[in-house]
Amino acid sequence: MADQDDFLTRALRARPSGRTAGGPGAQADHSVNIETRDLRIFYGDLEAIRGVDVEIRNREITALIGPSGCGKSTFLRALNRMNDEIPDARTEGEVLLDGRDIYEPDTDLVALRRRVGMVFQHPNPFPMSIYNNVVYGPRLQARLRRDEADEIVENSLRGAALWDEVKDDLHRSALDLSGGQQQRLCIARTLAVGPEVLLMDEPCSALDPTATFRIEELMIELKERFAIAIVTHNMYQASRVSDRTGFFLLGELIEFDVTRRIFEDPQDERTDAYVRGRFG
Repeated sequence: MADQDDFLTRALRARPSGRTAGGPGAQADHSVNIETRDLRIFYGDLEAIRGVDVEIRNREITALIGPSGCGKSTFLRALNRMNDEIPDARTEGEVLLDGRDIYEPDTDLVALRRRVGMVFQHPNPFPMSIYNNVVYGPRLQARLRRDEADEIVENSLRGAALWDEVKDDLHRSALDLSGGQQQRLCIARTLAVGPEVLLMDEPCSALDPTATFRIEELMIELKERFAIAIVTHNMYQASRVSDRTGFFLLGELIEFDVTRRIFEDPQDERTDAYVRGRFG
């Protein structure tokens, strides 16, 4: 059932953008997947994000760091229009997904959120079986034969490094899993619909160190297939897993660069003060 040309790889190969899918022997492709141009986000009269320009690249992990309330989660939610669900939120500027502004009036939000999936701070499995959690999204898109559903479940759970732990008990309630397993199940649920970009909003903040390590390993594996953007308060995590890092402060993107330079040779004294623990 689960061969080299699995469901997720086929989904990636079906993309119209022409990027190379992940897998053995694939060529590295760090083309821009999401780009923001003069992005501004308001909550009523409050400007929470102030003119941010960022490129989030394919097959890289981009970390967003900064003190609480600096705007990094607001920025992340703008990348699949989750801020639309917040009363009085307003967005200006552009968010380009493969060159097209996702804030155009005719954007299909359901399709957008399939392409740009999100994993939240706290695991949020549905109160149903492990199997039904994973296949829930694909079943909304199309009628599936049982063998098709089985393939999606296996490959998504494998992609989230959870298959070996649950394969003999797929009809167990997802709520019975540990916190770390629930978070990996939520990642599997996101993978099941064939996304191009993964957004992760502090995915390890509610987990113990062992579960955190598993999620970090998983992120590094997944970046071979996806563009990943992660919000984290843990600067050690950002330095361990990310390729590029952006430092936010009071709604502004103060500095954005290769992660090593952000932590070893920041160009802005505010970045230097934050990464050295002088505030935050």
